[in-house]
Amino acid sequence: MFNQKHILVVDDNEINREMLEMMLSEEYDIITAENGQEALDILRNSSVEISIILLDIIMPVMDGYAFLDEIKKDDELSLIPVIVMTQADAVEDEIAALTHGATDYVRKPYTIQVVKHRVASIINLRETAAMVNQFMYDRLTGMYTKEYFYKKVREILDENPDTNYAIACSNIENFKFYNDVFGRKTGDKLLIEAANVFRREAGPDAVCCRYAADRFLAFAESENEETVSIRLNNAISDVRMELLEDMIVDVGVYNITDRGVTIEQMCDRVFLAVDSIKGVYDRNVVIYNDELRNRLLREKSITEAVETAMEEEQFAVYFQPKYDLKTGEMVGAEALARWIHPEWGFMSPGEFIPLFEKNGFIKKFDEYIRDVTCRKIREWIEKGYSMVPVSVNVSRANVYSARFADGFCKMMKKYNLDPMYLHIEITESAYTENVEQIVSAVKNLRENGFRIELDDFGQGYSSLSVLSEMPLDVMKLDMGFVRSNLDRDDDNGIIGDVVNMAHRMSMKVVAEGVETLEQANQLEAMGCDFAQGYYFSRPVSADDFEKLLIERKCIK
Repeated sequence: MFNQKHILVVDDNEINREMLEMMLSEEYDIITAENGQEALDILRNSSVEISIILLDIIMPVMDGYAFLDEIKKDDELSLIPVIVMTQADAVEDEIAALTHGATDYVRKPYTIQVVKHRVASIINLRETAAMVNQFMYDRLTGMYTKEYFYKKVREILDENPDTNYAIACSNIENFKFYNDVFGRKTGDKLLIEAANVFRREAGPDAVCCRYAADRFLAFAESENEETVSIRLNNAISDVRMELLEDMIVDVGVYNITDRGVTIEQMCDRVFLAVDSIKGVYDRNVVIYNDELRNRLLREKSITEAVETAMEEEQFAVYFQPKYDLKTGEMVGAEALARWIHPEWGFMSPGEFIPLFEKNGFIKKFDEYIRDVTCRKIREWIEKGYSMVPVSVNVSRANVYSARFADGFCKMMKKYNLDPMYLHIEITESAYTENVEQIVSAVKNLRENGFRIELDDFGQGYSSLSVLSEMPLDVMKLDMGFVRSNLDRDDDNGIIGDVVNMAHRMSMKVVAEGVETLEQANQLEAMGCDFAQGYYFSRPVSADDFEKLLIERKCIK
């Protein structure tokens, strides 16, 4: 029968075994053993879950008492309830069996209804207790589960309307990395240790839970939430194992001021706080405030508006020209995404691009911008303009996609374009992660005729040995890198050295963020090939860029 529960009958008397099997087989699957040792072997080797054990005391090889003592040594087997079968006048056997850990006893000769009721009652009690325990406690750490935490916190808040409370959250940075490198067992040991410290430092009256993975929550009275958070941070940061000396723990705190929101929303606020300092290594404690709340609401509004913006074509592609520093001729452009919202107006890419990267929308958005760009290039070619190549930015999420190169090739076929018209900009930081995959993707793109530009050089930490393996065409110097080095009092040797290195690697060099004639002259003197920036042109709409294509005037 489907989902039928299993009973293990342990008795050396064949007649007793057959009698119990006949009594119970309509409702249960019966497994039998002739002695305690055979029963142990069944428990340890069987793939089925035993719901209850019916155990005789006097047996050869291993009697009932020895069997009870053995299963007590095993954490899992000790949880299985055991009913001991005793003679009607053997009171001492009943007492001894209970002392050894038996759950209940039934006297011989058997009364069918008594046996059935005892078995059903104990199985039901065990399953009810297991369900309650599973609902209440996390199996690994012994902390409350998040569901029971929600329930408990709501009860305490309702019962104590005039008491101030706070919720604190701890989060181990890069915990997945520890799991991957050191293994699941080491990761679990770290979690157990961190949970114990968190629970201790939160105080005896705190309600603590393991929310998920390495994220713990504590709910407690709050006199000075900042002091509490710092104590938690310092304590948990001391949880170090020999392999994890560089472990970083972030702590966020939400002081409960609005009891009208759900516990889930309160937790969302403390998560927002702790996530806001992820990767900020000089600060490990943050208190939730209105600024974070407003940012949360703003991000929520942006996320909800994305699909409509796509449908209504609120996203536009602007083009920032690139110029030859020697001739002043426009030699290319960079396609830049802009969002012109009907209510919010012109939105900075610095606001919505990071959010798209976080919520996964960036892949679809990249494709949309690429499609619009290629459509405009095709349109301008058909109008007979002398077209310049346009570069498009690619997010790291797309770079590591298995179909990265295929997407560009399909776009070329869709608009019947030569790949020479579409350069691909990949940010410098992407080259420091999955090296083999990105080298393979770049080579694939180059073999298909695309030109690759290394974007934001000087902002990250590119490995020169990795760059030497890449068939790159252009190195773009980051705006901050250019300005900081041009402002130095020395002879700007760093930029010159970078330009020379790029040329030795057969790359052209583009300087970003050029704002003055003096900067343009300095860069030209250092051998820089091209530049873009406000001195030459701000990013312009497609219509205005079309005028530049028509005019093709020299700026310098």
